[in-house]
Amino acid sequence: MRNRIIYAIAAVVAMAGLATAQKLKSAKERDAVIAVQNATTADARITAVDNLITNFADTEFKAWALSVAAQAEQAKGDSAKALIYANRALDADPKSFQAMLLVAGELAAHTREFDLDKDDKLTRAEKLANDAIAAVGKAPKPNAQMPDAQWAGIKKDSVADGHKDLGLVAVARKKYDVAITEYRMAVDDAATPDPADRVRLASAYVEAGKPDEALTEIGKIMADPSALPAVKKFAQTEQARAEKLKAGQK
Repeated sequence: MRNRIIYAIAAVVAMAGLATAQKLKSAKERDAVIAVQNATTADARITAVDNLITNFADTEFKAWALSVAAQAEQAKGDSAKALIYANRALDADPKSFQAMLLVAGELAAHTREFDLDKDDKLTRAEKLANDAIAAVGKAPKPNAQMPDAQWAGIKKDSVADGHKDLGLVAVARKKYDVAITEYRMAVDDAATPDPADRVRLASAYVEAGKPDEALTEIGKIMADPSALPAVKKFAQTEQARAEKLKAGQK
């Protein structure tokens, strides 16, 4: 979901800069911003971001660009680099809910049970996710030309993403009832629900000893045409776990 949020905003950021003279200080900066927007691969996005930040250190597009780079590193599966870019984005704009979600998501997803700093990382992820949820309601549209309905959808998906991150934190703490509540909000309150969040919800139900509820969610995933094959594969794994749990309860 996070990719969808960042790039939906990316589609109008360059237009906003082109339309607002004080945001772009030169034609070269404009071209560098547009290069980030138009890059079509993860590596190209990272290169374009690095070029923008290196050559225009005071650009007002820094937080957005660094968020794009963080997303690109996530797409490549490099969590460490994604977190570096995401933290830089948050440093550039402490009020950016996108940057908050990026850092929270990386910390929540990649903190392991025996990490010495587990509690610190999960506490920070929880705080940032909650801060992001609170910040979404106050966030202005990145461009006045963006339709209100589109912006409302982006904000709903952002809030849902925050609840997903809180669910990940709860799972890491083995608080599965809390995880169910958070994942339930991520699924039910999103403008465009992410099937992967429904898999996470099903998994939390299994961990909480509720196989029937898990199987109900898995059925919805398998019937969802938007769910990617990889997501359905994970859903089948959870289905097997739920069925085994249910058989053991009889």
